[in-house]
Amino acid sequence: SYILTLYEKRVDKADLPFFLGLMGHLARKGISCPLPVTAHDGDVIGTLAGRPAVIITFLEGLSLRRPTSAHCGEVGKALAALHLAGADFPMTRPNALAIDGWRKLWSAARPRADEVEPGLAAEVDADFVDFERNWPKGLPEGIIHADLFPDNVFFLGEKLSGLIDFYFACNDLYAYDVATCLNAWCFEKDFSFNLTKGTALLAGYQSVRPLSGEEKAALPILARGSALRFMLTRLYDWLTVANGGLVIKRDPTEYIRRMRFHRAIKSPSEYGLT
Repeated sequence: SYILTLYEKRVDKADLPFFLGLMGHLARKGISCPLPVTAHDGDVIGTLAGRPAVIITFLEGLSLRRPTSAHCGEVGKALAALHLAGADFPMTRPNALAIDGWRKLWSAARPRADEVEPGLAAEVDADFVDFERNWPKGLPEGIIHADLFPDNVFFLGEKLSGLIDFYFACNDLYAYDVATCLNAWCFEKDFSFNLTKGTALLAGYQSVRPLSGEEKAALPILARGSALRFMLTRLYDWLTVANGGLVIKRDPTEYIRRMRFHRAIKSPSEYGLT
């Protein structure tokens, strides 16, 4: 089975060779992800209804609404395998949603941020000062997924069957990708951190690619930065997108709570690192 994908404006056509090349590279390395299909003319990217179009292979499985710690362990293993498999991918793409990208979103959203929560503007301003001074440098980096949320991972029962949606993939710190997964997989509906899930995800990751001491020490600030990144995209949409539009507006409050959790962390062991 195959899926026809028509690309909207949010995906820059100039980035498609990177995304599709990466998917093909990872699939050949044994990562279960969609494989772009080459047309008779040798090209992967076509045009349909005036938009870039690609046919990709169909993956079996379902995304999960209530992942267990066992699922989190599988995600950790898959993320580490992806990092290793992408290490020799020859193309590169900078992370458009690193600190400079966050600043652009923040400059647009800041004037009305306190409408969402009083004092939010000052809180985020202080975070930016901290990140500018203390953001980790020199840690292992390479290809990261950057958006490995539960809706982008398929399972068949307890077994992970595929990874999808590589359209935020880029070059950045591996530990930042791990931190994003902690945010995406290990918090409950009441905003509490599930230590059992965090322990499972990190153990799964380290069973394939052990984190260095420096990467472990950096997890709290990386996780806070990742939480800020997703809070800002939600905040921007919440304040600027009209109701009833094509963009689904998500409440930024969830990620404000995550930011505060990470800010209070005293030791990476609080995430379940052993």
